[in-house]
Amino acid sequence: MNDLLVVAVEASADLHGAAVLRELRAMRPDLRAFGAGGSLMRAEGCETLVNAEDLGFMGVAEVIPALPRILEAMDALGDAAADRRPRAALLIDSPDFNLRLARRLKRLRVPVAYFIGPKLWAWRTYRVRQVAKDVARMLVILPFEADFYARHGVRATYVGNPLADAQTSSPPIQRGPLGLDPSRPVLALLPGSRRQEVTRLWSRLLAAGRRLREDRPGLQLAVPIAPSIDRALFSLAPDVVFIEGRAPELLAAADAAIVASGTATLQAALAQTPMVVVYRVNWLSWLIGRMLVRVPFVSLPNLLAGRELVPELLQSECTPEKIAAAVAPLLDGASERTRQLQGLANIREQLTPQGAAPAARRAAEQVLALLEQRP
Repeated sequence: MNDLLVVAVEASADLHGAAVLRELRAMRPDLRAFGAGGSLMRAEGCETLVNAEDLGFMGVAEVIPALPRILEAMDALGDAAADRRPRAALLIDSPDFNLRLARRLKRLRVPVAYFIGPKLWAWRTYRVRQVAKDVARMLVILPFEADFYARHGVRATYVGNPLADAQTSSPPIQRGPLGLDPSRPVLALLPGSRRQEVTRLWSRLLAAGRRLREDRPGLQLAVPIAPSIDRALFSLAPDVVFIEGRAPELLAAADAAIVASGTATLQAALAQTPMVVVYRVNWLSWLIGRMLVRVPFVSLPNLLAGRELVPELLQSECTPEKIAAAVAPLLDGASERTRQLQGLANIREQLTPQGAAPAARRAAEQVLALLEQRP
């Protein structure tokens, strides 16, 4: 049997899973994939028993009401694995879901490759013991992660970074096709890709952008709307350019950005776009996170730089006034802008070494090694 279980329960994981499947099929045309995913994985021939569109939640308080649906999805995947006995499994991101599933797969003797693994170097480090027990290969996308996992007895390989691959392969960005005036400055507003993020951040980002425009009448405000987000969540704002998806392109075209903490901060760094990072969650999620987080920063650019390269305005600090004050020097060409650009250039060089194969190809090679090993 050449079956591979693939599990991607969020939109970004669906994107990365589709890329790995594409590479795997080029190397192994007879491969049959099934599991959880979205439209992109289905387009690559994956039989999705669980739709990623039905899952994808953030924060403890937000997950609790969805627990029945989450547990039903996990049972469906566990039962399918027990029935079909795949040669291997590829689990992508979403550690709260996938680490529990990995434990079930271990009992079924299905070797697990974990792509874009849990950030245990940041919080809940104790879970690394479970990873060492249940995961055959960690496929990590940040250079320092391989050393972290190796110190804890986990076989880990740095396969490169998918976002860096996308950035280096993209053509030069033009503002016109995005509906933007090429002659006027652009501030990108990225309130997140989940409903809860948009609900908590959008009004603050919009207010900050409008404050900045009071002193810069030509400033254009632009928002990329993630495919998973209902446009109705955005309040009426005729003075804002809304773009369906295309966040990397908008970031590359922008002079500066206000970005919700998460993957988009790395996209901004790779696009060399000076930014301010913001975040707000349910108070209970925040308190729990504060007790468990073990790193001094929440944004990937700061973690990769090892210092406060970009401002982080979190929870009570995330106000329109403070956001606008932090963004202003990034738009005005002050020393803060120059300092950020130098640091962001170092990050891009770190993540995009010359001559390296794409992350999806290197991840596929690791998965193929699991598929071909003897039962």
